[in-house]
Amino acid sequence: MSSASTAPIGIFDSGIGGLTVARAVKQELPGEHIIYFGDTAHLPYGDKSTAAIQAYSIKITQMLLNQGCKLILIACNSASAAGYELVSEYVGNSAKVLNVIDPVIDYLRENYQGKTVGLIGTKQTVNSKVYEQKVQALNKNISLQALATPLLVPMIEEGFFTGDISKKIIRKYLRDPWLQDMEALILGCTHYPLIKKSILKYYGPMVEVIDSSVIVARALKGFLEFHNLINKHPGGKDHFMVSDFTDSFQASTRMFFGEKIKLERSSLWD
Repeated sequence: MSSASTAPIGIFDSGIGGLTVARAVKQELPGEHIIYFGDTAHLPYGDKSTAAIQAYSIKITQMLLNQGCKLILIACNSASAAGYELVSEYVGNSAKVLNVIDPVIDYLRENYQGKTVGLIGTKQTVNSKVYEQKVQALNKNISLQALATPLLVPMIEEGFFTGDISKKIIRKYLRDPWLQDMEALILGCTHYPLIKKSILKYYGPMVEVIDSSVIVARALKGFLEFHNLINKHPGGKDHFMVSDFTDSFQASTRMFFGEKIKLERSSLWD
């Protein structure tokens, strides 16, 4: 792998939901060349075992290293929770590695000392208690209330996130007693920015809805600047790959990325 600033950024997720992070990265860093991999053959990671997620993550990481990526961004909360430490150890000095959890924890440290914060995410993310452990390690007296919301990802994947069905499901989760009396809510899944407007409407101005995709993109920019890895000579072509291709996945890319992109099927699992 070349450590040159012109090398691409590798981004991977369990599916195409991580395109919300890729979109935020492109908005923050338009000159960067992105290689995106969505493991659609194994989605969702949220109900997979830790061992399975780690195995998938390592194989995807090696593929991205083979593409010469200067940085690997794990754009999936479940994979960040289960595989970040292992991926970092595996990569060593070959590339930088970032996840989507630590930038949010840094944001909480700076803005929510002594306050109560909610979190919604997949079962894997919530049951791992990775957010709670990292928040406790801050010693900032932040109370975190996490709730698994497993119906949201398939609802969004199927395109049901703007009508009455989604409103009822979202309202059912947000009315949970565990998510009351808080000052912020973390969207702990890369799919959830697509329902951010509905969540904002439910809570009004009293609760900040923390969009991790935006925070992660800003953290990535700062990280690249610190390590002198900003691409000052843009021009590389972005590539978007998936492990299993369907017309449905292709149709959904505009929903997640905000514009039409072409998905390429990867032979990684063949």
